[in-house]
Amino acid sequence: MRISGLFTAVSLATLVVSAAPATAQQKTLYVAGYGGSFEKTMRDEVISDFEKKHGVKVEYIAGNSTDTLAKLQAQKGNQQIDVAIVDDGPMYQAIELGFCGKVQNLPTADLYDTARFKGDRAVAVGFVATGLMYNKKFFEEKGWAAPTSWNDLRDPKYKGLIVIPPMNNTYGLYTLLMFAKMNGGGEKNADPGFDIMKKDVNPNVLAYEPSPGKMTELFQSGQAALAVWGTGRVQSFANTGFPVDFVYPKEGAVSLLASACPIEKPNASPIASEFIKAMLEPKIQLILLKDYGYGPVNKKVEVPAELGKMAPIGERAASLYNPDWTSINAKRDEWTKRWNREVER
Repeated sequence: MRISGLFTAVSLATLVVSAAPATAQQKTLYVAGYGGSFEKTMRDEVISDFEKKHGVKVEYIAGNSTDTLAKLQAQKGNQQIDVAIVDDGPMYQAIELGFCGKVQNLPTADLYDTARFKGDRAVAVGFVATGLMYNKKFFEEKGWAAPTSWNDLRDPKYKGLIVIPPMNNTYGLYTLLMFAKMNGGGEKNADPGFDIMKKDVNPNVLAYEPSPGKMTELFQSGQAALAVWGTGRVQSFANTGFPVDFVYPKEGAVSLLASACPIEKPNASPIASEFIKAMLEPKIQLILLKDYGYGPVNKKVEVPAELGKMAPIGERAASLYNPDWTSINAKRDEWTKRWNREVER
């Protein structure tokens, strides 16, 4: 009996020891971020190496920024997400709502000041410019010059050829904002923007499309030829070989910060900040530039000339219009309801 008992104790101990690595392997980090080509880049270039380095499984939850923010609000008090990657507007909202913890040991000396959020509750992982995308081949066949202005969206010759993301998408919101700004309004008065959208732009719009995949499909099928989009999305589309290019409108392109934050919650994952910092490493910053057209936020990144054609780098980055998100977020729900009622009907 003693021998049997001893054997049983040893066997149990052996099971516990052998189970320990398996338990460690079952740790899961939940990352919510953009879908489409961004998700592919994350899986191929960031997640795989991160899982090996930290012995953790990363579950990626794809969705646009407002989808991710809605998930955080729905899970309030019982957060399932560990890291959120969203546009700067929704990120400011997430911070205000208390969803974001501090990024631990952020390499602040390596980052541009514009990449940092107050209290390091989030950090930009890439600079994006919002402007116009057009089908070069389509324009050449029509004998049309490349677009140069936001006002090109008002030109009747583009009737039924334009795609703009909806108001709950940052690109759609920026379209409204730019027309407001160009016509005497701005973040605190969007009335001029709504007037232009309803009267002049809406008749030319084929679709208000939030899905990056469907946006590219509309161009590939020849149904659309002009769109409002960001350098990241356009660069990724151009990388497939499709003849699109990005235009910085003469009135100004609008800055968008692709941003990440660790989610504040009891027993928050200690490696959430590590995942975010992995995206800031020069190697990954170059990949995000090459694959996704993000202007690097890390000062140490040396940008090869061939990779700097579209992304907001140098003078292009310095000339971007930076919106007042405090004012925008105070009006965003109101504007969204009005957009749905008056513009996208």
